[in-house]
Amino acid sequence: MAWIALVVSGLLETVWASALAESRTLTRPTPTAVFLVAMIASMAGLGFALRTLPVGTAYAVWVGIGAVGTAVYGIVALDEPASVVRLLCLGLIVAGVVGLKLAH
Repeated sequence: MAWIALVVSGLLETVWASALAESRTLTRPTPTAVFLVAMIASMAGLGFALRTLPVGTAYAVWVGIGAVGTAVYGIVALDEPASVVRLLCLGLIVAGVVGLKLAH
């Protein structure tokens, strides 16, 4: 259950980071509200996962999911560059997250 909560909270990190960017420095109400709700839910999920998972593993997985998800959002929705090097580096982050899960 902790791993499911951790993955969901990592995905919520993508939501809040993307909403923060869309909020234009917290000046747009809807993205700001999405940011706040997603951030609180993401932190709560991480906190739940930390009840049973080691902090180093859980935090690295949480950040990795959020970082890759946010970068993919930027590429797909915000027309950020998707260079081979960038995609390779994102793949390395995914490999690291999977490796941490397998090592646990």
